[in-house]
Amino acid sequence: MNKRKQTIFPRYNQLLEEMGEQLKLARKRRKLTTTQVAERADIARSTLYLIEKGDAGVALGAYFNVLRVLGLQDDILKLGADDAFGRKLQDLGLLT
Repeated sequence: MNKRKQTIFPRYNQLLEEMGEQLKLARKRRKLTTTQVAERADIARSTLYLIEKGDAGVALGAYFNVLRVLGLQDDILKLGADDAFGRKLQDLGLLT
């Protein structure tokens, strides 16, 4: 299987890095070690390290499992929930 590397523009890469830092802080607030979170998320510690760095090459499922371990799994539903631009496009379509 050919694995393609995702291209992320630098300004968007910063968002991933911030998300990784937020996950790291959430882990620390819960006083969980990297080993504990990695084991509970069924990922390698090195993968957790990449997640906490905001690496775009890590599968979304691994990010989700970390969210689940931290009790933040429902936060994934916030992605795209406030789609103001999409609603405007939809409204424009309804007018024509």
